Amino acid sequence: MQPPLEAIRVVELAGLAPGPFASLLLADYGASVLRIDRPHPLAYGTTSPPPTADLLTRNKSSIAVNLKTPGGHALLLSILQEADVFLDTFRPGVLESLSLAPEMLLERNPRLVIARLTGFRRDGPYSSMAGHDINYLAVSGVLSQLGRAREAPYAPANILADFAGGGLMCAFGIVLALFERAKSGKGQVIENSMVDGVSYLASMLRFARKTPLWDRPRGENVLDGGCPWYDVYECKDGRFIAVGALEPHFFRHLLNGLDIGLDPEDALKSRNDRTGWPKWRELFRRRFQERTRREWEHVFDGSDACCTPLLDQHELEEASYEQRLPIHLGRSAGIAPNEAQAWASTPLSPGAGGVELLHRWFGWKEGRDFKAAQGGLIKIEAVKI
Repeated sequence: MQPPLEAIRVVELAGLAPGPFASLLLADYGASVLRIDRPHPLAYGTTSPPPTADLLTRNKSSIAVNLKTPGGHALLLSILQEADVFLDTFRPGVLESLSLAPEMLLERNPRLVIARLTGFRRDGPYSSMAGHDINYLAVSGVLSQLGRAREAPYAPANILADFAGGGLMCAFGIVLALFERAKSGKGQVIENSMVDGVSYLASMLRFARKTPLWDRPRGENVLDGGCPWYDVYECKDGRFIAVGALEPHFFRHLLNGLDIGLDPEDALKSRNDRTGWPKWRELFRRRFQERTRREWEHVFDGSDACCTPLLDQHELEEASYEQRLPIHLGRSAGIAPNEAQAWASTPLSPGAGGVELLHRWFGWKEGRDFKAAQGGLIKIEAVKI
């Protein structure tokens, strides 16, 4: 069986992080992705230009285009007239300033799905401002719930807003629009702000504020580092163990494995008294430092203590850990990365593979349908006889 998105043509305006991640998801499940890069003086010459900073380039191709020139603008319009998805990663208003307003694009290609990915909401107080993952987390309210007690809130890299609330949600929206198009025959505009995306991801955290699970200040709740049996502990060798023994059954297994001389049933009766949590934490801290991580692995291997080693990426790579696609489809599998692709990116240079892709998509030929000029491709207009 072919991948589920086979024959779907995706045009991506070059960017970083969330947009490329959305198109990577589509590409890994069979979509054909063409990235539109800015022109480069070395593009389409004898020496390739250096790769861009985008690392999420697996299964993608590129063309360099100056969208501010008539020929470059005409080329992109011609491509979009036959494309299925157009991924707009520019700030609000930029697409319109380039005479690429969604309304006009849909008039030319009513089946086109236009995905517009922004950080802040287009209609909110921050709409005209620049931002990054940490800013979107901040104004969504989510960042206020992350971090240790009596410390500043802590943003976990740029995973939540950029990738989960942005790229992943955007890809989901694209698939929804393609599904709807299969019924109506019509494309549409998708609006995805990372603020809304990460707010939606944090629905349970927001609701839990009104329950005993999360009704205390940051870092003092069950799932945010406040609970001693839902935390990370350092071992004798400086490595770490992750503990998540929330349910009574799992907590019993944890105590049995730690072998600290406590009766699990008596401990279960008293563990919900939060005034005793500091003592529990200190007890666990000291006990885990008595053995190496490997020794604790042997203790808890195969048990239901919810106690696992904290593995770093270097360890996994050294062990040739198999990186798999997030969703396995029984009849129409995606394109799984090989071992080399799983651990390192092969960055994409502007113009790499794009000419060949245009030929596969439309049968276009360089010199007949388009040509290179000043580091970018432009459309060759047909001569009227």
